[in-house]
Amino acid sequence: MKRILVTGGAGFIGSHLCERLLDYGNEVICLDNFFTGSKINVSHLSERQGFTLMECDITERPDIECEEIYNLACPASPLHYRNNGIITIKTAVIGAINTLELAKTNNARILQASTSEIYGDPQVHPQNESYWGNVNTLGPRSCYDEGKRCAETLFMNYHTEEKVRIKIIRIFNTYGPRMSTNDGRVVSNFIVQALRGDNITIFGDGNITRSFQYVDDLIDGIIRMMQTPDDFIGPVNIGNPEEIKIIDLAKKIIEMTGSSSRIVYLPIFEDDPRRRQPDITLAEKVLGWSPVINLNDGLIKTIDYFKKALTFD
Repeated sequence: MKRILVTGGAGFIGSHLCERLLDYGNEVICLDNFFTGSKINVSHLSERQGFTLMECDITERPDIECEEIYNLACPASPLHYRNNGIITIKTAVIGAINTLELAKTNNARILQASTSEIYGDPQVHPQNESYWGNVNTLGPRSCYDEGKRCAETLFMNYHTEEKVRIKIIRIFNTYGPRMSTNDGRVVSNFIVQALRGDNITIFGDGNITRSFQYVDDLIDGIIRMMQTPDDFIGPVNIGNPEEIKIIDLAKKIIEMTGSSSRIVYLPIFEDDPRRRQPDITLAEKVLGWSPVINLNDGLIKTIDYFKKALTFD
């Protein structure tokens, strides 16, 4: 049993991580400011032994005793970080500093949830961990891209200079239950639009690609990464290498929901990556990890979740 801090723990991914860590018999402190997270996501955990919910902004350093820290706190949806760029980059950078200082004080292991967005609009395909990326530092996505890149740099410097025990993962597009109905990500957008019978909105011509992993696979990869020896710090890509065109995803969701929605096309967002596919060779080799839930099975679970969520929306 360990005492574990999860920042951003009431978010989509964070809530699943808190639940899994509790299932393994740990004490879990879920820290969130509820800017994008929700108390509803962790309400089913409130009565469980060992679970504590703490409302706090990670830009204000918390005083917590813990043995491990998973730093997931940061707006991750384009809808949020395009409209709240200052909050996004402050959370990524100051939040990294505060959690690293906390890890140093506690001699705790700390894992940084970085992102495939650090690769920007990639000129290398698929993307492996040695690729430095292609990011527009002044673009509308840069608050998130550059915030996460700076966080990785901070983690590495705290490791080399302060001997903090760090882990870095790069998360590729993830979907599943507890995504917000209005979070602006493509899977949730398409499912909600299809269930409501609204137009399915595609930004661009639909030929850009993404690779989608189900949240349970991601949580397995995150925990495996934390359990690696101290001398392995990453970064490691955690994602599903099954690449799909956005137009094909839209058609699949329309078919699976039995929707009458029409597909409409809107101008593509500036700096939107054209292709996204992880090279997971390192995760397979070091973590013994690869995704086990295919897109169809994951979408069935996610569609079922949104059917219930929309009845209370």
